[in-house]
Amino acid sequence: MAETAAHMVDHVFPHVPVRQFVLSVPKRLRPFLHHRPKTATAVLHILLRALQATLRVASSTASATASMGAVSFLHRFGSSLNPHYHFHLAVVDGLFERIEADPGLEARNQNGKPTDGIRFHEATALTPQLLEGLQHTVRKRVLRHVRRQGILEPHEAEDMLTWEHGGGFSLDASVHIEAHDRAGLERLIRYCARPPFALGRLHLVGGRSDQVLYVLPAPDLSGRTALRLSALEFLDRLAAILPPPRIHRHRYHGVFAPNAPLRPLVTARTHQDHSAAVRNSVGDLPLPETMAPMASPPKPLNPETQPPASGRCRPSPWAALLARIYEVLPLICPACGTPLTFIAFLTDPEPITRILAHIGEPTSPPLIHPARGPRGPPQAELQMGPGGGEPKEAAQECFPDDLDQTPSFDPTEPDPVSEDDDFDQTRGW
Repeated sequence: MAETAAHMVDHVFPHVPVRQFVLSVPKRLRPFLHHRPKTATAVLHILLRALQATLRVASSTASATASMGAVSFLHRFGSSLNPHYHFHLAVVDGLFERIEADPGLEARNQNGKPTDGIRFHEATALTPQLLEGLQHTVRKRVLRHVRRQGILEPHEAEDMLTWEHGGGFSLDASVHIEAHDRAGLERLIRYCARPPFALGRLHLVGGRSDQVLYVLPAPDLSGRTALRLSALEFLDRLAAILPPPRIHRHRYHGVFAPNAPLRPLVTARTHQDHSAAVRNSVGDLPLPETMAPMASPPKPLNPETQPPASGRCRPSPWAALLARIYEVLPLICPACGTPLTFIAFLTDPEPITRILAHIGEPTSPPLIHPARGPRGPPQAELQMGPGGGEPKEAAQECFPDDLDQTPSFDPTEPDPVSEDDDFDQTRGW
């Protein structure tokens, strides 16, 4: 979560305004998005195409070939460990357009040819009326898609078009991040890339490992502020909201896509904006007086002899990530402010035990229960049936030949939705 946000702020998003779009669909369609990744991808593409058309209308100076830039996050969970499939999108609040190279310009690439540039057109005319039209367009196209795929009957899709209050479709675009607010952008991406639950809200009841208390961020519809679950109930809820294997939790679109023609230009502008911001904010700061001097000062760098920077981004160091999250340098002593150094690397259990006891930590590892008990006798040795006897005869008594074991449902279909709920759209999550 933190590393994803740091990477996107430093290497993906230029210093331009960013807006968050959140799309939620009716409860009747959520099980199909949850169990069918292709359907969820189709709904996401419908939203992206409609959103790019809306941004072109809101950007009066952009041409018809200008492209958007967005990163989507697919959420399968709600705030109370419940299945709730919805989409979060961090979208550049405008469009990018290529500027053809001018032969008279000095900027040239490695082959000596003039380099192209990009121009950003901010969506200054994105009004509530345009957002309402965007929601109506997405609603109509999604219902048409699910009708063509056989998910809904034609009369059901027509009936959902007549529902009031958006018909269960909700599109929120109220969160807007200014171009200079990089800390706010990083917090937004951390929120979009968050896991299904927060460890800080998870507690053990009375120190027992079989009872879990999960504190809700806000009271639910019934007024509960926490969920008390057994260990198996917690794992059951967690298994229902975890993403399936080989499914990306966030995806890049528009100029951020891997094969987008404008991606190298946008990435280069991101690095230029980031370098300029670092120079303006840091400058030539003197070293602290408590900082130990370096053994040998580094030699000045000659830009003409430096190799070109590689386009591959390296993971952020753990110390830098901790400093960005908690705003505390983990390698600096909080008491005296000097850099921390390794004094010793302990492997002997005796001093480790004394140190743990001195600071009040447990000196023995926690007890790990076995995953399962010992294996029982083979199935053929069990006494089956009322009279026992040979295993084959006993099995025939318990399971006759005419027993139909065919399941009464299709395992590939999503879980059926209860008709008693009647798809009440006034209930929230």
